[in-house]
Amino acid sequence: MAGLLLSVLLASLDQTIVGTAEPKIIASLSGFNRYPWVSTAYLLTSTLSVPIFAKLSDMYGRKWFFLGGASGFVATSALCGLSGKLNFLGIDGMNQLILFRAIQGVGGGMMMGLAFIIIGDIFSPAERGRYQGFFAATYGLSSIFGPTLGGWLTDQVSWRATFYVNLPVGLIAIFAILKYFPYWRPHGVKRVVDWAGVFSLILSIVPLLLALTWVTDYGWGSARVQSLLALSVAMLGAFLWAESKAVEPLLPLSLFRDPVISLSSVAVFILGMGMFGVIIYLPLFMQAVLGVTATRSGNLLTPLLMGSVVGSILTGQINLRMRTYKPQAVTGSVMIAAGMILFARMSAATPQNQVLTAMIIGGFGMGLLMPVYTVAVQNVAPPHHMGAATASTAFFRSIGSTTGVALFGSLLLTNYHHDFAGARARVPAEALAFFNNPVRLPQVQEQLEAIFARSPGGMDLLRSLLGDVRMALAHGIQVIFITSAVVMTAGVVLNLLLRNVPLKHGQRPAAPAAE
Repeated sequence: MAGLLLSVLLASLDQTIVGTAEPKIIASLSGFNRYPWVSTAYLLTSTLSVPIFAKLSDMYGRKWFFLGGASGFVATSALCGLSGKLNFLGIDGMNQLILFRAIQGVGGGMMMGLAFIIIGDIFSPAERGRYQGFFAATYGLSSIFGPTLGGWLTDQVSWRATFYVNLPVGLIAIFAILKYFPYWRPHGVKRVVDWAGVFSLILSIVPLLLALTWVTDYGWGSARVQSLLALSVAMLGAFLWAESKAVEPLLPLSLFRDPVISLSSVAVFILGMGMFGVIIYLPLFMQAVLGVTATRSGNLLTPLLMGSVVGSILTGQINLRMRTYKPQAVTGSVMIAAGMILFARMSAATPQNQVLTAMIIGGFGMGLLMPVYTVAVQNVAPPHHMGAATASTAFFRSIGSTTGVALFGSLLLTNYHHDFAGARARVPAEALAFFNNPVRLPQVQEQLEAIFARSPGGMDLLRSLLGDVRMALAHGIQVIFITSAVVMTAGVVLNLLLRNVPLKHGQRPAAPAAE
């Protein structure tokens, strides 16, 4: 458990700690226009890794895949920290970082996906929620202190230290898993790799994620986005056909005949959309609209994430004692929807204590709800499909979050450009690129001040323009929160329909002898 928790801490910390180093990375590697690919590359490979290696672990065992993911993650963390210094690769520093983050995503996806599957191997259904609550709490805690730690390391040491900090934690986790986790080799399984499923899934998900990433830059009507979406749909059809014919399908379609698994997949997709509507755009609202200083940005989501940590631990205890998951699902979804409605009512005049209240309510609801779907799915999944079934929840949550970011980003930019159109003519040409994407404005404040300080009255003009940005963003983000409130209200309905299968207690069936 210690090794698994450290591994989850490692992967989740990496997603939050690097964000505060972003301005220094951009300045060091001269890659402002390419920086989004640092996150996109990781997202692509980690999303694809979860279902692929979950299925392989169903056939060959978990231990060595998990160790491979952890080792690869640690090694690529070191390489990320060396980006820009490895001249023999023939590519510049930013492209080196993008490449290493893509490889790192494979390891991160293996660790995050398999950790929750391994809990299903070790504990009975009633106990799983308790331990998955600890894992969800670890994820929440890393989200709280990750940005603060990242800011401190960047300021006091170097942006490279935000990657090197993974090394000691990762090595301890690898040692714990290597020494104490037994290797159970599954028996009675046909070890036939579903290559058609693997390649058709890759060719479906990569164009989808690229289209959703680029939609904020090019719009839904662009040929680039539409052609990628068309390719994704075509390859999804190929994937479904391949799964219906495979001997050992990557994602067995028979799983989705169970209403618990099918409804949980839809509900977790919606949860991913709703969560990221808050986590991505709430800090922007507080900085750009309410005027919270950027130096406090690492702590902006602390109340929401603390609520999530408490909720995650509580839902696990309820699972263990009541052997049920539906009350937590319904209560959590209602609280998230209530939090979203409170966010949707915010404006530039909203007091910070009201934002705090909405954060606590929404965060506690997220904590209650997040572990539910994995517990529900594992409770009804056949043992030989435990990995594939568990991976489906992580997979659909990831796709939902990416869809949410794309949808909400498109809504934000559409409203922002409409409201900011009148002020656009006053922006100097060299600063126009910064104002085209308001999400990045807090990170380039110093560059903007340097540009506007060159001309008489420039700083007054900058303050006026930032005031216009503030009003345009307030409207755009409000539209996001309204949309998210509607989405999460639909999630309440889904959770009311979720069938409540009592959680089994006692020991799991005996595992094969460790080899």
